[in-house]
Amino acid sequence: MKIGCPKEIKPQEYRVGMTPNAAREAVNAGHTVLVETGAGMGAGFSDADYTAAGAQIIATAEEIFASADMIVKVKEPQPIERARLRQGQILFTYLHLAPDPEQTKDLLASGATCIAYETVTDDRGGLPLLAPMSEVAGRLAPQVGAWTLQKANGGRGVLMGGVPGVLPAKVLVIGGGVVGTHAAKIAAGMGADVTVLDRSVNRLRYLDDVFGGSFKNAYADAATTIELARQADMIIGAVLIPGAAAPKLISKAQLKELKPGAALVDVAIDQGGCFETSRATTHQDPIYEVDGIMHYCVANMPGAVARTSTLALGNATMPFMLALANKGWKQACSDDKHLLAGLNVHAGHLTYAAVGAALALPSITGAEALKI
Repeated sequence: MKIGCPKEIKPQEYRVGMTPNAAREAVNAGHTVLVETGAGMGAGFSDADYTAAGAQIIATAEEIFASADMIVKVKEPQPIERARLRQGQILFTYLHLAPDPEQTKDLLASGATCIAYETVTDDRGGLPLLAPMSEVAGRLAPQVGAWTLQKANGGRGVLMGGVPGVLPAKVLVIGGGVVGTHAAKIAAGMGADVTVLDRSVNRLRYLDDVFGGSFKNAYADAATTIELARQADMIIGAVLIPGAAAPKLISKAQLKELKPGAALVDVAIDQGGCFETSRATTHQDPIYEVDGIMHYCVANMPGAVARTSTLALGNATMPFMLALANKGWKQACSDDKHLLAGLNVHAGHLTYAAVGAALALPSITGAEALKI
């Protein structure tokens, strides 16, 4: 199979879909790997690194899309990339379709088979290809939130750990999954007063057992959420419903109840955001203000630490990429129900029910798609 890895073109996206080590594994398995020139530079990988791994360096993305049987990326394809997809081609990347009707429409029209990292599952009920980027984003969230809190950036001017005689910042993390756990660990490590909210009592028990007094936790009912939000200097939105649009946890009307200059860090922005006033921003222009509240809503947070993120993502995606290349998508998905869960679009059909529900579009099951 010809596997293509184009350079990412989303603004300030420095990650790359395939590491040289992954390219070497694919080449050793008998596949041809095509990498766009300069694709790995943002993550610290040169064209020579890919050539040494046996990959071919290609001058343009257009050539890669035209000849590759499978495209491996990081971020969702941009409009010019979606126009290059073709019937029968495999796209393996993050998609986040639920809040993105235009992308969904274009992928359906392309006829391509699109497998989303964020909905591939595992035996423990986790999302193994989303987890590494959730870990990175969670660890970044208190860091960027602390920057947003600085007075020069419009924030309250509160130091995360305080100083002797001055209380630390209060940080509220909504969602106790992978993102929320890593965010809470880092925020607590910075000396902040941290509380994590979640709707799973079992998850709260786990957090209490593992982290003890490092941070507090509470059940995320609506009244508790807004009560703690009123006290917070920083609120980190870390809620995920796999493949679906994120729920809105703080409304625009509730912003007036928050502390002036409080920072909202919306890690769920890829799925539409979990604050009503959230809109996607970039690393170049990451924050904005609504009713005196500062919002940080960068849609590709892990791209800021591109090398760490690329290596972590490459470790997770490599086995699935090789399975798709070695067996073809139908056999690979037939053999692995967890990879089949990643199938979002095939041959003009939407194949993920949560996306269909979010966009009011009909969908078929993955099992039905295997018969097409």
